[in-house]
Amino acid sequence: MKKIIVLLLSITWFNVNAQTSDSTRIDSAKLLALPDTVRHLESKAASYIAPAVFVTYGALSLFVKPIRDVDIHVYNDMQEDHPNFHNHIENYLQYAPAAMVYGLNLAGVQGKNTFVDRTILYGMSVGIMSFTTFTLKKVTHRLRPDGSNSYSFPSGHTANAFAAAEFMAQEYSEKSPWYGIAGYSFATATAILRVYNRDHWFSDIVAGAGVGILSTKAAYLIYPLFRNKLFHDKNSNKNSLIMPTYTNGVAGFAFVKQL
Repeated sequence: MKKIIVLLLSITWFNVNAQTSDSTRIDSAKLLALPDTVRHLESKAASYIAPAVFVTYGALSLFVKPIRDVDIHVYNDMQEDHPNFHNHIENYLQYAPAAMVYGLNLAGVQGKNTFVDRTILYGMSVGIMSFTTFTLKKVTHRLRPDGSNSYSFPSGHTANAFAAAEFMAQEYSEKSPWYGIAGYSFATATAILRVYNRDHWFSDIVAGAGVGILSTKAAYLIYPLFRNKLFHDKNSNKNSLIMPTYTNGVAGFAFVKQL
């Protein structure tokens, strides 16, 4: 199982370093701070390599016997070393990186984007990840190691955890790479526990990690495209913003535009 830890942790350093390749000055006083991802696509292109490789590896396990044999080998080793292991703390660990993002914000440590922007970004990430994993589970119909059902590929817990870890890296790795490393450590622990609990094969968690990371990266690419159209006019000095509201027990958002 040490091989699992080494392989999954390797993506932590790769992605966090890619995220910290350049720095951007963000005006945190604005409620809707413009995400900077559009201006830095070229310098961050290398950060897509690792998750793409992860997804490819997982997909190949569906057709290539030697790769599938690795799943069996890892499972047999785990059964031999820890036959009675049963601990589903990963049900909670998968949310730790996202919770840390909002916890840091409450503690006064500002991330790359403001509350509204980051919440929309994270919601988009979860939406993309959920749709992708659900579709792949239905299409691939792989039996879980414990035989409980045929929704093994890819690992949804792992995808969710790595999506949250990438979310934390996007928001805070420009301040310190240790924020991203912390998020990815929780994600890695989630993935390993899914194998130990016989819920997934090794290739399931590898693919899940790739899907999760790419889902968050996709959100940070897509969001500025319509965000700029809705709230940012380069040819005008007029401002637009969204403000959270709470009236008569009803929470919501108010859109304000300077005319």
